[in-house]
Amino acid sequence: MDKEIYAILEGLLFIVGDEGLTLELCSEILMISPEICETYLNELQQQLSSESRGVELVSYGGIYKLISKPFIHVYAERLFTMNKTKTLSQAALETLAIIAYKQPITRVEIEEIRGVGSEMMLRKLASRDLIKEAGRAELPGKPILYEITNEFLDVFKLISLEELPDLPDFSEENDFEEEELFSE
Repeated sequence: MDKEIYAILEGLLFIVGDEGLTLELCSEILMISPEICETYLNELQQQLSSESRGVELVSYGGIYKLISKPFIHVYAERLFTMNKTKTLSQAALETLAIIAYKQPITRVEIEEIRGVGSEMMLRKLASRDLIKEAGRAELPGKPILYEITNEFLDVFKLISLEELPDLPDFSEENDFEEEELFSE
């Protein structure tokens, strides 16, 4: 069972990404005491500390997460640089469209529109120089505001954002549907 728990922990930590796992949540998920869970996490941390592994387990402020080891950073930089010329995924295009039409916009606002977490996508788009930080919102926690870059305009061959097509006005359609619904 021990090997399975390590695999489960590693998988869960991979899934949650930057958000990480607290000891309490981890022990609740595995249905074991926090002390036993902490022992497993410490042992997994030791296993991942091997030079033959590309990730390591860290705990910051009581939150456990996987991060890449420092020697990977040079290669990650190359990966993101090479990927600049590759095509964009549907998720990347959705995120870019939201930012282009609603900028400046926070990560939380993007996630509310898309319905999924966007932290990693924002990092990828920023690493490809398609978006950038545009300051902080005057909201609790001072979230980062995002906007598109000149590189975005170059990639999509736009002179300015004014060249983007107008968004459809769905309010008229909804009024029509409501009229039909209540006319009978």
